[in-house]
Amino acid sequence: MSVVGIDLGFLNCYVAVARSGGIETIANEYSDRCTPACISLGSRTRAIGNAAKSQIVTNVRNTIHGFKKLHGRSFDDPIVQTERVRLPYELQKMPNGSAGVKVRYLEEERPFAIEQVTGMLLAKLKETSENALKKPVADCVISIPSFFTDAERRSVMAAAQVAGLNCLRLMNETTAVALAYGIYKQDLPSLDEKPRNVVFIDMGHSAYQVSVCAFNKGKLKVLATTFDPYLGGRNFDEALVDYFCDEFKTKYKINVKENSRALLRLYQECEKLKKLMSANASDLPLNIECFMNDLDVSSKMNRAQFEQLCASLLARVEPPLKAVMDQANLQREDINSIEIVGGATRIPAVKEQVTRFFLKDISTTLNADEAVARGCALQCAILSPAFKVREFSITDLVPYSVTLRWKTSFEEGTGECEVFSKNHPAPFSKVITFHKKEPFELEAFYTNLHEVPYPDPRIGNFTIQNVFPQSDGDSSKVKVKVRINIHGIFSVASASVVEKQNLEGDHNEAPMETEASSKTENKDDASLSSDKQDRINQTIKKGKVKSIDLPIQSSLYRQLTQDLLNSYIENEGKMIMQDKLEKERNDAKNAVEEYVYDFRDKLGSVYEKFITPEDMNKLSTVLEDTENWLYEEGEDQPKQVYVDKLQELKKYGQPIQMKYVEHEERPKALNDLGKKIQLVLKVIEAHRNKDERYEHLDHAEMEKVEQYISESMNWLNSKMNAQNKLSLTQDPVVKVSEIVARSKELDNFCNPIVYKPKPKVEVPEDKAKANGEHNGPMDGQSGTETNPDPAKGSSQHTESGEMDVD
Repeated sequence: MSVVGIDLGFLNCYVAVARSGGIETIANEYSDRCTPACISLGSRTRAIGNAAKSQIVTNVRNTIHGFKKLHGRSFDDPIVQTERVRLPYELQKMPNGSAGVKVRYLEEERPFAIEQVTGMLLAKLKETSENALKKPVADCVISIPSFFTDAERRSVMAAAQVAGLNCLRLMNETTAVALAYGIYKQDLPSLDEKPRNVVFIDMGHSAYQVSVCAFNKGKLKVLATTFDPYLGGRNFDEALVDYFCDEFKTKYKINVKENSRALLRLYQECEKLKKLMSANASDLPLNIECFMNDLDVSSKMNRAQFEQLCASLLARVEPPLKAVMDQANLQREDINSIEIVGGATRIPAVKEQVTRFFLKDISTTLNADEAVARGCALQCAILSPAFKVREFSITDLVPYSVTLRWKTSFEEGTGECEVFSKNHPAPFSKVITFHKKEPFELEAFYTNLHEVPYPDPRIGNFTIQNVFPQSDGDSSKVKVKVRINIHGIFSVASASVVEKQNLEGDHNEAPMETEASSKTENKDDASLSSDKQDRINQTIKKGKVKSIDLPIQSSLYRQLTQDLLNSYIENEGKMIMQDKLEKERNDAKNAVEEYVYDFRDKLGSVYEKFITPEDMNKLSTVLEDTENWLYEEGEDQPKQVYVDKLQELKKYGQPIQMKYVEHEERPKALNDLGKKIQLVLKVIEAHRNKDERYEHLDHAEMEKVEQYISESMNWLNSKMNAQNKLSLTQDPVVKVSEIVARSKELDNFCNPIVYKPKPKVEVPEDKAKANGEHNGPMDGQSGTETNPDPAKGSSQHTESGEMDVD
C-alpha cells in the first residue's frame, strides 16, 4: 500500500511519500520536486504541471492557474469576482451557480468546474507518485488552508474523487507543518510536564496563516489559529507590477495592463526580482526584451524601495500574530520557538516583523517549501495500517464557531444552540437531546460571519425524519449526534429516538441505557453534551427503553450532486484516455523522425561501406521525402500512418543495418568457435598419445568427438572462405546467430565426453593407516582431490566437474 501526502498549493504542489523508513519528497518527470499548479488545454491534449507553465504566455486564454480560491464558491461570490480581474482566462457561471472556467479544448469551447480542474492536477500528481513508487496509488492526505469553510473542503474532496484518489484526511496546512516538526523531536516534555509551545507561520503565495501548538511526548494539540486569506507572496508581486506599469506608462508610453501576455511576462519578471532582492540589498536591474509593441524595457529596484512600496502589506503581518496569542491565552515568554515556512517568509522584511513581535530569533529548521507535503505523508502513514509509525496523537481545532437553529412549537419561535465554538478541539462529536412529536429540521450555520472569509453563513439543513409522539402522547426524546470529522467538515452524523417500553414486555431484550442529562422546564428545548459525556451519562440511569435509528435527509450548501460528480469522473477518464492516445500518436511520429535523422547520419559514416552508390542515392531520396512529408501532410496523421511509414523505412534500412551488425560481430563469434575447436583438438591429441590425464576417457566416444570436430572445422573453413570472397555490400553467407548456434552445439556434444572428471581411486584402509592417510577429510581439508599446479600439466577439477586443459 502506498502512502502519499499532497501539498495542494496555489502556485506549486509537492508530493511526499513514506518509504525506506522515512519521508521522501519525490520528483516529477522533469526531475523537479515542485510541480506548478497549472493546466494548459490544447486542440488535441492537455499539458499539466511544468509543461503547462511554459505555455502560460503562449497559450494565455487556455492555460488555467491560480484557481485554488475558486473552490466551493458561487460565480457571484465577491472573492470570485475579485479573482476574475486577475485571471487571463475566462470564468463562467456553471449550471449549479458555481464558478467554472471556459477554455478551448479539442477545437471547441468547453466549460470546466473547479473540481474538474483541480481533479486534473491531482491526477497528474497521482501519476507522478505512481511513476516514482512503481505501484498504484489511491490513499492520500491532501493539505488545505486552515481557513477553508465546509463548502470549500467538500469541493476539494470532490476533486480528489475526480482524480481517483481516496483522501484519508484533509489536513490544515499549519497542522501538517506542526506534525512534520514534532514527530521527530526526541526531547519533548512528558505528558505530566508543561508542554512546549511553538508558533508556526506559513506565508505562501496567496495566504498567510499562523498557529500555535502545544507539544508533549507523542502528542500535538493546536491551541489557536489565525489567518489573513488575502496576504501572500503574490500581493508583493502585484505591488511591483503596479509600480513598473506606472513607470512604463510614463517612460515608454505603453499601457501594460491592456495586454494580458505582456502583463504575465511582467509578473514573472517581478517574481524573480522579488526573490533576488531577498538575497541582495543593492540595486537590481529589470530588463525585458520585446516586451510590448516590439519595445525593450528596463528599470531597477532595491530592497529599501521595495519595502517602502510594500509598507501597507508588511503592516498586516503583526495583527494575526497578536490575535493568535490572545486566543491561546499565551504571553511571548510562553513561546519556545517560532518556525516559518512558505515562500513569502523568505522576504527579509517579513522576518523582521515576526522577530520584532516575539522579541526572539525565528527558526528555519523545516524545509520552507516541502514541510506541508511531508506532514501530510506522515499523517497518511499514521492512518495507514500498512505502516508502523511512532505513536503520535493530533488534536486540531474548529476555525469558526458553528450554531444549530430549529423551530420550536411555542408561538412558531426558533431555538439556537452553539454546538462548536471557535478553536474547539477537532475531530469531535456531541449529542443533543431534543423533545419532539414530529419530524424537525436543523439548520447549521457559522455563528459569526464577520470572522469567516465567505459571503454566506450557511453550512446545510438536516431533516430528522420519522419522529412521532410516544404511546402516552408525550414528546419523544430524540438524540442527535453532530460531528466535526477528520476533514474539518460539520455533519449531523446520526439521530435516534428513545422509545419507552412496557415493563411487562419482552424480557429477552437487553435494556438500553438512556441519557440522564438535566432537562429544562420547556420540553421542546435541547440539551447538549459531548459524545463522550453522553456515554458517561447513559451509565447513570437505566430503564427499560428501546433506541430506534432515524433517517436523516441532508441538504448541504454548495454540495455537488452525485450524478454531477459521476459525470466529472467519467469526463476525466475520457480526457486521460485522449492524452494517452495523443502521446502514443506523438511517440509514433517522433519514432519516424528519429529514424530518418539517425539513419541519415549513419549512412554518411558507419553504414557507408555496406551500401552501393545506387542504393545510397535511392535511400537518401526516400529519407528526404519522408522528412518533407513529416512537416507537410504528415504533420497531423493517425498513429497507424506513422507506424506504417516506419515499417516502410525499415524495409530499406534493416538489410544495411544487418550487414553492418553481422560484420562487426562475426569476427568474435568465429574466434570463439575456433578456440573451442582448438581446445578439443588438444585433448584428442593427448588422448591419442596415451596421456594419463585422459586415460579414463572412452575410446569410442572420443572417435565420435574427433569426427564431429573434423566436420565442424570443414564447415567453419568453408563458410569463412565463402564469406571472404564477398564484398561488404552483399548479404553474408553465414550469420552470427548460425555460428553461435554451432558453438553451443559443440559444447553440448563434446564437453560431457572430453571434460568427464577422472574417477576417484579409494585407498585400502589398512594401507591408508600404514601411510598415515585417512579416507575421510582431515581438519582443514576438503573431501575432493587436491589440485596440483595446472602449469605443471596436471588435471584441475572445478566445481562444475569440468577440467581446464593447457
